[in-house]
Amino acid sequence: MSRCAKWSLFVVLLLVVGLSFAPAAVGVEDSRPRVVLMLDPELDDSNTLVRYLLYSNMFDTEGLVYTSSGVHWKGDGQGTPWFVPGREYDRFGLNLGPMPSWRWKEGEQFIHDAVEIYAEVYPNLKVHASGYPHPDELRSKIFFGNVEFDGDISRNTPGSNLIKTLLLDDDPRPVYLLTGAGHSTIGRALKAICEEFSHKPEWSEIYEKVSRKAIIQAWGDQDNVYANYIKPNWPDITYLNMSATIWGYSARRAVLPEDRHYLSAAWMRENVSRVGPFGEFYRVWGDGKQMVPGDIFDYFGFAGLNREQLTALGYVVWTDPQEAGSWISEGDTPIFMNLLDNGLRAHVDPTWGGWGGRAGEDMDPSGTLSRNHTAARWFGAAQRDFAARMRWTVTSQYEGANHNPIVEVLLPDALDIEARPGETVVLKGSAVDPDGDHITGRWWQYVEAGTYPNAVELTNLAEPKPAPVLTVPAKVVPGSPEIADVIESEIEVTYQFVVPQDAEDGQTLHFILEVQDNGTPSLTAYQRVVVTVVN
Repeated sequence: MSRCAKWSLFVVLLLVVGLSFAPAAVGVEDSRPRVVLMLDPELDDSNTLVRYLLYSNMFDTEGLVYTSSGVHWKGDGQGTPWFVPGREYDRFGLNLGPMPSWRWKEGEQFIHDAVEIYAEVYPNLKVHASGYPHPDELRSKIFFGNVEFDGDISRNTPGSNLIKTLLLDDDPRPVYLLTGAGHSTIGRALKAICEEFSHKPEWSEIYEKVSRKAIIQAWGDQDNVYANYIKPNWPDITYLNMSATIWGYSARRAVLPEDRHYLSAAWMRENVSRVGPFGEFYRVWGDGKQMVPGDIFDYFGFAGLNREQLTALGYVVWTDPQEAGSWISEGDTPIFMNLLDNGLRAHVDPTWGGWGGRAGEDMDPSGTLSRNHTAARWFGAAQRDFAARMRWTVTSQYEGANHNPIVEVLLPDALDIEARPGETVVLKGSAVDPDGDHITGRWWQYVEAGTYPNAVELTNLAEPKPAPVLTVPAKVVPGSPEIADVIESEIEVTYQFVVPQDAEDGQTLHFILEVQDNGTPSLTAYQRVVVTVVN
């Protein structure tokens, strides 16, 4: 195990960390994940924060922390110049040299602003789901981390002190360190622990405890701190690179054809940008806003200008302009998506996969293995879910909005089971819709998530039913006699399969129970059963 290493404040060229997944720790199943969310003032971080707050009932939020990255840092306010070769200001022909700060607005408080909007909509949110934290609780969790200089872990900050305290406390749950920016605040916390304990008798115990508790889920290594300090000195900490194209500025390259409309101006206006105060806060193309006034990389507020026109105005055009009102980016959203309590249990192992993607490749509709498809396959369901929660923010009555079906696995009697080759396994699930909407369900094999490489034959054991005569409305009143024979708001879904004879000891097969309602927007819920082969 490593001792503290000397750290140079000047880091070198950005090391692009590939998809490197260590074994994931398993959280306490009956507890919400314990989370510190770290963001910098990029517009996609701001959009990611909106989504996070709408799902904050699913998290035990320990901190909302401003932190720096290679493309955003505040400076020390004293005019001290800073320079890291290869950064934005040293590329694109800019050659700006040492800078006192970079793309950080004076008095930046986008996290504070988002939490104040949350306070406005909190009375409505708590009508629709339990567990939403009181706004005062979230206000108390806002901290500034290591924001002064890109990659600088030389000083303790309120944010790094928070992380240090969480990693050393007696709560046995993992601490998910979610960064959509750099790793400097995490790196400083770990360095402070190392400096305090590395020469004491209890160091081995402290090292093991921290390495076990800390789980870093990041959008890459945006300031080299992971490569240069954390990995060499804390190699046993679980580190997951959660970057996924479908959630970023390049989403249009990854989205499935049937899901393209979720990026359109029309869909965004109806479901996001014109829905309440969070909609106004959320960044879309051509909205006339900038995170930092005069930022030559943030031209997203312009409408109707092409690449050449924006370049003539002095902007560095690094992604093509899109339709006014359409999706820009939520690039850092995948850092928390696999922690959502949606039944997919994606947090258990990074190869299992969920709304944030997975460690591996999935077969896309063209028959090509694709890392993009591991997240893109869920994008439509995730966007509809987001739209529903946006609607919650402006709806004061439970009956006025849609809510997810409630799904339960009846057979087998556990979500993780063992079975022998040749054994027949029955998969039976039930679901009920709390709004009385019509629901449909199916079991399907997530082949790529399992280690048995082939598909099995799944047989639907349900008896065929005659097609309904009546047209089902989008919303119904449960128990209405005229629709009693048409609406199924409670269902059972039963399939079976035979464990293949060529399945080897220890191989796994993953099966997803997926239930969808016909509400507006249509919402999906899941449960996952994992079968391990034993010989």
